[in-house]
Amino acid sequence: MLTFFLLSGGSLWLFSEFFLSLLEKMQAQEILRMLRLPELGDLSQFFRSLSATTLVSMGALAAILAYWFTHRPKALQPPCNLLMQSEEVEGSGGARRSVIGDSQQLFTHYYDDARTMYEVFRRGLRISGNGPCLGFRNPKQPYQWLSYQEVADRAEFLGSGLLQHNCKPCTDQFIGVFAQNRPEWIIAELACYTYSMVVVPLYDTLGPGAVRYIINTADISTVIVDKPQKAVVLLEHVERKETPGLKLIILMEPFEEALKDRGQECGVVIKSMQDVEDCGQQNHCDPVPPKPSDLSIVCFTSGTTGNPKGAMLTHGNVVADFSGFLKVTESVVYCHGGRVGFFQGDIRLLSDDMKALCPTIFPVVPRLLNRMYDKIFSQADTPLKRWLLEFAAKRKQAEVRSGIIRNDSIWDELFFNKVQASLGGCVRMIVTGAAPASPTVLGFLRAALGCQVYEGYGQTECTAGCTFTTPGDWTSGHVGAPLPCNHIKLVDVEELNYWTSKGEGEICVRGPNVFKGYLKDPERTKEALDDDGWLHTGDIGKWLPTGTLKIIDRKKHIFKLAQGEYVAPEMIENIYIRSEPVAQVYVHGDSLKAFLVGIVVPDPEVMPSWAQKRGIEGTYAELCTNKELKKAILEDMLRLGKESGLHSFEQVKAIHIHSDMFSVQNGLLTPTLKAKRPELREYFKKQIEELYSTSM
Repeated sequence: MLTFFLLSGGSLWLFSEFFLSLLEKMQAQEILRMLRLPELGDLSQFFRSLSATTLVSMGALAAILAYWFTHRPKALQPPCNLLMQSEEVEGSGGARRSVIGDSQQLFTHYYDDARTMYEVFRRGLRISGNGPCLGFRNPKQPYQWLSYQEVADRAEFLGSGLLQHNCKPCTDQFIGVFAQNRPEWIIAELACYTYSMVVVPLYDTLGPGAVRYIINTADISTVIVDKPQKAVVLLEHVERKETPGLKLIILMEPFEEALKDRGQECGVVIKSMQDVEDCGQQNHCDPVPPKPSDLSIVCFTSGTTGNPKGAMLTHGNVVADFSGFLKVTESVVYCHGGRVGFFQGDIRLLSDDMKALCPTIFPVVPRLLNRMYDKIFSQADTPLKRWLLEFAAKRKQAEVRSGIIRNDSIWDELFFNKVQASLGGCVRMIVTGAAPASPTVLGFLRAALGCQVYEGYGQTECTAGCTFTTPGDWTSGHVGAPLPCNHIKLVDVEELNYWTSKGEGEICVRGPNVFKGYLKDPERTKEALDDDGWLHTGDIGKWLPTGTLKIIDRKKHIFKLAQGEYVAPEMIENIYIRSEPVAQVYVHGDSLKAFLVGIVVPDPEVMPSWAQKRGIEGTYAELCTNKELKKAILEDMLRLGKESGLHSFEQVKAIHIHSDMFSVQNGLLTPTLKAKRPELREYFKKQIEELYSTSM
């Protein structure tokens, strides 16, 4: 092995890395034996017999070793014992809490002067010394930054302008924001918080019916939008008398006079955001700050069935949740004077924006991590390249397992610096959640990207997160320990045979980050929150020996097959999605049928090469109709299912290959990229019927 490295292009540094990695693992006596030196007890006689040349050589070796031991990378020190990351709360029925910080008291805030989102921003203004706050860029231009003071001033002007347009400075005043993420979004949000108003986000992906429902349910009279097209959508609802309460639309971007005239005809005032800010500047009102118990935002979750549910979150909820995150990671946010850069709004330009911004913290969804992983390996297009890539990854993964996270090793120089540069070259922390992440992908990217990659778990109802990876624990296959702001317990799920006596059950969360209920929906609030304040998530978890939580199933969307067996399709899908050529999968069952079927969308970048290895050629469209390839994909899925311990009734018996991705745009995914099962069932009704009829 040593000869190979030395002869392949004179890679002295590669040899040194390999040699020194051996030295790290060896004791003093082993090093001496490797160098054919005597035992420590014979050193005096040995040194007397050495020639001057040998002594010089030994001195050089000693210098190299001394340099290595003083400059070798240091492991990250975890904030707690990684073998016991959570502990049971006495007298709580099995609930567990974080062991980080003062675990006897749940975290409600990190700083005494930052207990509401308004105070959080004011603290950032002070701490930053009026540093850069919100960044944006035009095509092929560098980022431009608004300072903290500029953002604070514009928020006060906009808020004062809203008061001049019949809005009230209280928590009964709901303001809709219908826009992509951009600096004006944050300014609008802060304007509401400055005067104790409540933000209600609206999303393109919710669909026109949902937007109409939210405006009426939240009694929204004012909506701030980014583009004229969205103003037109809102006006159409008013013209059809579907949203009679909407009276004011404020536009971030320029618009034509004809739009204002159209609004006037149906009783809606159309104004530019700049005009409202100017009005507020001329009629400035002193801030009316909220209390921690006041409502801050109502997040309508799209759900997979029925109308959206408006999760009511207070300032205290939001502050508690990010304070728990801060306690675990010591990361930088607004209260520390951090700055946030926004992409141009075109996902195709995201990579260019990353290179221009050079972010240090990068939140992503697992699907993007999967794409990065696939892209890296698709470029290793020969057996030798793939072997070298896998070898380099294993060497860095060995460092990661010992707690060392870095991007300046020889392996980074030779293999991984390009992928790191594609993210801007400065990323220190990646946070992922919203869906299960592949342990294989997480393990590889922690090594390849040379930064801390955290995985969290939670939902809107607990203000996003309730568990999080503990720094230093770079194992995969779990979602970390409870955050210091909440307790977590498991409860029995009899119909799925999950029992707390075995450390398994439905995940329940209680703490200051748990929401207050659904807006004007007491029935669904009662389903989610019990009388003791526990949020029932609908997810099935399992406690691992280290005190971390593993998501193993989903209580919702279960169904019973004809023979009486219960099946949780999402758990099965999470196993099948690990099949290399599979990008998306939908597992379907019917109470009148005895087996499962599936719809599979292959990965257009991975499947052609995967098929070629099996002697199957063709374009992506041709491969999607190839019966031999469909059989190969099904066999690979069944293999994974068997390895993961699926029962025979939990395995699909037949699949249909679909060439187009499920997406938010075609109505088959929610905005958080979860499958909309009723829509998928209806969309593929014909294919499902054919699968059952031909597989009986």
